[in-house]
Amino acid sequence: MLVDSGVDKYIASMMHETNVSPLFMAWSIAAVLRIALGSATVAAITAGGIVAPLIATTGVSPELMVIAVGSGSVIFSHVNDPGFWLFKEYFNLTIGETIKSWSMLETIISVCGLIGCLLLGMVV
Repeated sequence: MLVDSGVDKYIASMMHETNVSPLFMAWSIAAVLRIALGSATVAAITAGGIVAPLIATTGVSPELMVIAVGSGSVIFSHVNDPGFWLFKEYFNLTIGETIKSWSMLETIISVCGLIGCLLLGMVV
């Protein structure tokens, strides 16, 4: 629906007016979708559709774009994510303990993925 509505073309046109890295933009879109929706799969697929035009217009490596979207889609799992509840129940944790452990771990993984992707982007 987002792709059919032209959001992808709008974002691609916005990218020409900003100095933001397309990889950072892809990561950010996936991260926002992940936090809002709770599903890493839906966030990655939707963000991929939205940022796909950026590959052609900016010349960024498609492989790096996939890494950026994938990294963004695993950020901060919380109460609207089924994986959060599985982790909580499996390890018999409170919600607060799960946020401090599981959610923070996923956020660290996501940010490290972004940093690695940006570093690779400088040499690829």
